[in-house]
Amino acid sequence: MNSVAHYQSRFNDLGGSDALRPLRQKAIEHFAATGFPTTKDEEWAFTNIAPLTRTNFELAAPAPAPAALDDYRYGLNGLVFVDGHFAPEHSQLKNQPSDGLYIERLSMAAETIAVSAALDRAAATEGEAFTALNTAFLQDGAVVYLGSEGVVEQPIHLLFVSTGQRANVVSHPRVVVVVAPEAQATVVESYVGLGSKPYLTNSVSEIFVGRNAVLDHYRVQRESAAAFHVAATYVYEERDAQFRSTSIALGGRLTRHHVHTTLAAEGVDSTLNGLYIADGAQHVDNHTLIEHAQPHCQSHEFYKGILGGRATGVFRGKIHVHQVAQKTNAYQANQNLLLSETAQINTKPQLEIYADDVKCSHGATIGQLDADALFYLRSRGMGHREAVRVLTRAFAGEVLDRVRVPALKDQLDLLVNHRLDQAAAGIAP
Repeated sequence: MNSVAHYQSRFNDLGGSDALRPLRQKAIEHFAATGFPTTKDEEWAFTNIAPLTRTNFELAAPAPAPAALDDYRYGLNGLVFVDGHFAPEHSQLKNQPSDGLYIERLSMAAETIAVSAALDRAAATEGEAFTALNTAFLQDGAVVYLGSEGVVEQPIHLLFVSTGQRANVVSHPRVVVVVAPEAQATVVESYVGLGSKPYLTNSVSEIFVGRNAVLDHYRVQRESAAAFHVAATYVYEERDAQFRSTSIALGGRLTRHHVHTTLAAEGVDSTLNGLYIADGAQHVDNHTLIEHAQPHCQSHEFYKGILGGRATGVFRGKIHVHQVAQKTNAYQANQNLLLSETAQINTKPQLEIYADDVKCSHGATIGQLDADALFYLRSRGMGHREAVRVLTRAFAGEVLDRVRVPALKDQLDLLVNHRLDQAAAGIAP
């Protein structure tokens, strides 16, 4: 995968505004200096991306939009992108000036003052190969800007669809969300794969939550079984901000999601929830970094994984408390359920604390279904697979029940139940 040569050959085809060109050039220089990570890099020790780097991916060309996307909308309105390209015929959300809401495709908004100030401000291209590539090949994406004291009652949905019509294509979606002081919004990002051919989605999201603002953020990954999905979400939280994130990972052959959130001022309340389900030969990797950069902040992190078949998983979460961040209250937990003897999970929760007046805790668990609970359900006439489904659904429910959007929660319940049925199908009675 010669990304530098591909970039040089496609530079003139990327188009976009003049504001993007220097960002692209800086990013490809950073990538050229470091290259792709390997398992020798500590951050990637348990995720081998050799199958990805051996493939020569080409930028996805515009493709006809699928006729129907209702099954992927969750009853929500928003912007739709197909193979990395804006699909206006499927996009249903309009700007709401009265509420201070501005939503637009990135290629049309990159030169506006608010967007140009935010773009590439939180994302780390130096030392982050895939983020650097996303910026180098930056063409389009979604921008959501909510002005001061604006309140948007309806969730904003950003849907990225990969058609899978051609093999070995790549898209680099970019999302910029700015919630100004005193504003409130809910944003849902979802990534969907329709075809059976291999492709790569390499996405980056930059999120800014202003003073005393509130943002609920949901991310749903439903890539196809042959897909590679690499993503990074960077969050910057200002004084007294409230940020709540829920990440659901259900698809993909090899997937990795890195979340880096910075609590940059006092009084921040930050929450990261996650659920990942894998079976077959899937590999799912979750990395998180919560930086407590100022005092009097709190963070809560709760990730759960369910793995069956020969699936492998990774959770690596770090809470970094800077020396100035006194009175920090931070909690991190990772719980994993293995449905087969061949499923594996590598989990490493970490605390890195340089302040002395803090309250921090972390932990991880790896286990199998409770034999007594299975016996109890079987003794009440329930079949083995149905008993497994009931127990795994209860395990996943601790994350799903935290979803605050009813239409989204209902659809996620159906999706998760379906995935759990697939994961339990190979379990012998």
